[in-house]
This record gives sequence, structure tokens and C-alpha cells, in this order.
Amino acid sequence: MYITQGLHRHMQQRPDATAIRCQGRSLTFAALGERVARLAGALKKLGLASGDCVAMLSRNSQRYIEYSLGVPWAGGVLNPVNTRWSVMEIVYSLDDSQTSILIVDDTFSIMGGMIARQAKTIRHVIYAGDDETPDGMLSYEALLAEAEAIEDVRRSGDALLGIFYTGGTTGFPKGVMISHDNLAFASLASLSKGFYGSEAKFLHAMPMFHLADFSGMYGMFICGGTHVVLPAFSGEAALELISQEGVTDAMMAPTMIQMMLDARDAKPALNALDLSSIKNIIYGASPISPVLLDRACEAFTTARFFQGYGMTELTTGGTMLDAQYHCAEHQASGKMYSAGRAISCVELKIVDSEGWEVPRGTVGEIAVRGPNVMLGYWNNPVATAEVLRDGWMHTGDGAWMDQEGFVYIVDRLKDMIVSGGENIYSAEVENALASHPAVAQSAVIGIPCEKWGETVHAVIVLKPEAVATEDEIVAHCRARIAGYKCPRSVEFRQAMPLSTVGKILKNELREPYWANHGRNIA
Repeated sequence: MYITQGLHRHMQQRPDATAIRCQGRSLTFAALGERVARLAGALKKLGLASGDCVAMLSRNSQRYIEYSLGVPWAGGVLNPVNTRWSVMEIVYSLDDSQTSILIVDDTFSIMGGMIARQAKTIRHVIYAGDDETPDGMLSYEALLAEAEAIEDVRRSGDALLGIFYTGGTTGFPKGVMISHDNLAFASLASLSKGFYGSEAKFLHAMPMFHLADFSGMYGMFICGGTHVVLPAFSGEAALELISQEGVTDAMMAPTMIQMMLDARDAKPALNALDLSSIKNIIYGASPISPVLLDRACEAFTTARFFQGYGMTELTTGGTMLDAQYHCAEHQASGKMYSAGRAISCVELKIVDSEGWEVPRGTVGEIAVRGPNVMLGYWNNPVATAEVLRDGWMHTGDGAWMDQEGFVYIVDRLKDMIVSGGENIYSAEVENALASHPAVAQSAVIGIPCEKWGETVHAVIVLKPEAVATEDEIVAHCRARIAGYKCPRSVEFRQAMPLSTVGKILKNELREPYWANHGRNIA
């Protein structure tokens, strides 16, 4: 399979149907196909050879979707750039992948110039914005206007689709190599759950550089629905766009859901918006607290909720918790708060440090095998060999599995706190904290302790105007979990450090505590 396959079909069968809605503008499949073919022609004219990388540093946009299709149409390889990274981190990823062309939008045009001056392999910088083209850059629209539309080379199957860099907040980023088939199988697994469809309107709320959004994008091109683009996420903007465009399907991180719900609480006028078009909400990227999930189910009454667990190395897909488990019966059974079961075409098991499967109910590491597993890490055979063993991707995530195959995530193994010889999983403590009425967000980390090795430290953001003390927080936890798991210290903050997909960056929370100690956690 290949990423442009769906576009070809809908150009043929539904040329006048709306493919994209972005900032009040529409683009049909026929018009999109023409622009994609011209972009491919422009890239070839600039010297793009088969297998060359093209990077994009941009907010979500119509042009980002065109880039996602135009580069493989020309035979190139995608290199979507994390918008949160520093210039140094981006330059490393571009040089590592030998990327020759960089596309930037208005938001990142100045940064793009800085990157171009430092990156060794960048030959051209293309400005894909609406203002005047900066000196030294090429105009995206001018290139398209002057280029000839070319035939799709139909790069496909095991051929490299893109290098999706992961990490970068500590150490060097690793380039995850994803093939056309990897993305196709991941998207088809989602479609098998009943997402999307030719009448669907999918909200691009996640940043488009993130592979989770790519999976949703490709699934939509398979079925031919409309892409509704949210350039930059805010809770209020997402709610308004859902109402204005009649969005039916959305994929979000739990923090995004929380931002929408908090926006409604803070601005009563948002409660009047019609959100009844929403049919499916897929949440993932990090665990969701039971309290937040309950709030979401109450707010989006027409939506079916699905939880997806995965990672970039799995083309985002590993398990799925189906909608039927988001109900009172499975809230009581606990299945509602699991990560679900292995998705279609995927095998999953829980293993010990030697790779042997552990008994059901025993915590171990999640290992996955299937057509969604990455090709490997770009130019990094050592790191590839560490995680890809005997055909299984070893995720580094700790979990246990019940007798019916439901997976319960307990922690990233590197986030597990070992205090006095006891293993403490931060997710369990965070769930206890989330049930406190004053807590908006929480993160639990291990900090140095001479006596116990590590102790449990809670970082908390309180709800607006809410008040709580350290003693109250600890007492609340003691009523819900074992004493040795409870926080020994509590830190109150105004905000958490977040990644672009809403993950709390625990490495940044840990850094000041471990700076002068031997433990090294990425």
C-alpha cells in the first residue's frame, strides 16, 4: 500500500467532494490532487532524488497535508519536525537524516532561517506562509504556480515513508523509520473499529508532525472524509471548531480533553455550543485519570470513547479500549480504565527482563509484534537492536494483563520509583491524586533519598481558586492507596511542562532533583 492511494481513488470517484476545511476555506479532492502533483513537480525541479528527505516545520495547515502527500508522490521521504524543539535539536535531526529541503510557515520562518544557516545538508528553504517571502527562501505558492504536475511514483510497501524523530529533550533524538505498510496497517486497524467514513469530519487537533495525527490523516484518505484543520490547539478554539464544522471524529491527548472541559467551566457561553455532531473521540498519548474520563463522558454525550495505547515505534498502535467498555458496568469492573486489548493484526505480551512472558496479573514490559512495528531507528543499529528482539518491539512500558487480554499500564519502566526495595508506579499515585476535588493536574516522580534510595514526590496544579495543603493531599492519598506509595513531599505549580501533544515532561520535573546524583533517567 502507499499513502497517496486514497487520494487517487477519491480524485476519481468524488472529485468535487470537500477534502479539507482550514480557516474557513475549502479544498476539493480534485484541487488537492492538482496541488499535490504540482508540489511533487516543484520538489523534483529543486533536485529531490528518490529517498531524499524533506522536512516541514509548521503549525497544522492545508499545506501540511499537501506536504504529507506531495513528498512521497515525488519519491521522497517525510521528516516532520517537532515544533517544540530548539534550533540545535532540529539541526541535529536534519543533518542526521541528510535532509535537503526544509519547508516553514509564518510562525517558524525566522527559526527556519537560523536552522538553514547551521544545518549542513539543507539546500533549499521553502516559505509556506501568507506574508512576504523572507530573503533567501523560496515561495511555496510561486513554486506550485510555476511547476508542472507530475505522475505519482507510488513509492509503497516496505519503502521508507518517513523518519519521525522521537526524544530530543535529553540526549540525541532517534529517527523512527516508518514504512508505507506500517502506516497503512495502523490506519486500517483504526478503521476496523468503525472510525471515520466518507461522511466523517476529522478534527486535526494533534500536531501534524506527530505520527498519531498521520495515522488519522491516512485513515481519512482511505475512506474519503473531510479534514478539519485546527492550526493551534486551545480548548476554546477546539470547541468552537467542532460546533462550526460539525466535526464527527477527533483524536486527542487527555490534557487536550481537560483543556476543553476547563474552557467550558471558565466560559459559560461555550456551554451553548452544539457539540452533538461528535461521534467518536479517541484519546491516548498518556494515561487518563478516572475523574477526567468521567467528566468527558458527561460533557460529550453523543460520543463513543476509545482509548488508544501506542508509541511512535508502533506507528502509534498497540492496544485499543473499545467504546462498549466506557460504561458503568466496566467502570465498576475496572476495565474502563485499562488500555484495552491488542489491535487487529498485532500480537502483544507482557514479558520479564529476559523476554519470557510473565503470568497474567504480573507486572512486566509490553512487547509487540506486527506489521505496524517500525523498520528500526535511522542510522542507529545499536539502539534498534536494544528494542527489536526476535521480532518483538520491547516498549519500555510496564503493565499487566488480565485473563481476557486487557492491558493495564502501570508506568514507563524508567519512571518506576523504587523506594526501600518496593516498586511504586506513578500512575497509581496520580489516580489517587486526581480524585482530590482541588487537583487539576498531577505528576508523580521519584526524587533522591539517602535512606530509601528514592521517595515519592508529587507535583500538582490546582484548579482555579482551589486551595489545598500538602498535609491534605497526603491524607487524601493515604485513604486510597498503601502508605508506602503516598507522596512524601508535594510541590504546587501554576502549570506543568508539556510536550506538543500534551504529555507532562517528567524529565524536566526530575532534572533539578537529580542534577548532582548518579541516577540518569531520560
